[in-house]
Amino acid sequence: MKDYAERFYKSRKWQAVARTYKKSVGGLCEVCKSKGLIKAGDIVHHKVHISPDNIDDPEITLSWDNLQLVCRDCHAAIHSGKRYTVDSFGRVTPR
Repeated sequence: MKDYAERFYKSRKWQAVARTYKKSVGGLCEVCKSKGLIKAGDIVHHKVHISPDNIDDPEITLSWDNLQLVCRDCHAAIHSGKRYTVDSFGRVTPR
């Protein structure tokens, strides 16, 4: 989790929205389901990614139109499969 988003993701408001959204889609990964697969969803993902510029915009952060329940594999694929980078010295840095 990025530093600027930590307070948001730990907020009661986000926790309630995420829990309610997950329940509304039956707890299944929406990407897998669209492919005919049945797999539990783990992460309520923001289609328009949260950034320092939009973190205070509830149309981005809390609107169900911007949410999607995904499994960990689909979430990794959405984020290009890598959640980290490795520099020329071999140091691992989160994205």
